[in-house]
Amino acid sequence: MPTDSSPGARTPAPPAGPPPARPARVTRQLPVFAIIGSISTVAYLGLYAALQPLTGAQAANLIALLVTAVANTAANRRFTFQVRGSEGAARHQLQGLVAFAAGLALSSGALALVHLASPHASQLLQLGALIAANVAATALRFVLLRLWVFKHSNGTSTDRP
Repeated sequence: MPTDSSPGARTPAPPAGPPPARPARVTRQLPVFAIIGSISTVAYLGLYAALQPLTGAQAANLIALLVTAVANTAANRRFTFQVRGSEGAARHQLQGLVAFAAGLALSSGALALVHLASPHASQLLQLGALIAANVAATALRFVLLRLWVFKHSNGTSTDRP
């Protein structure tokens, strides 16, 4: 009886069909995500700074974060994770809102801590706290988008012919 190392041993045939799609490389995704995140952060901080005197810190944070989160998810869907087409876009936005909720919790908590420590905190101190909270939220957002929202994306169109 032949053994695996004997000349008469059979090796399993390679699987039929094309090789499975390789997941997108994080080394390509991270720089794109960082660029989109930087643009989103600047827009978020600008909206927050404009709204805060009119609405207060927490309302300005909510509005600015919501507006930029929707745009951020759409941009990451297209450029970071290379998903094209409209199929799944609404689901991706809803899942992106989970990441938004986590970011809102972090940034709202940071603002609450700032106001607890200094009830009349300057806008500059508030912006510093928001930047720190958004660093943590950004890391969490990338993980959620990569491993959950766009887990099955392979960079092809999601529209069916």
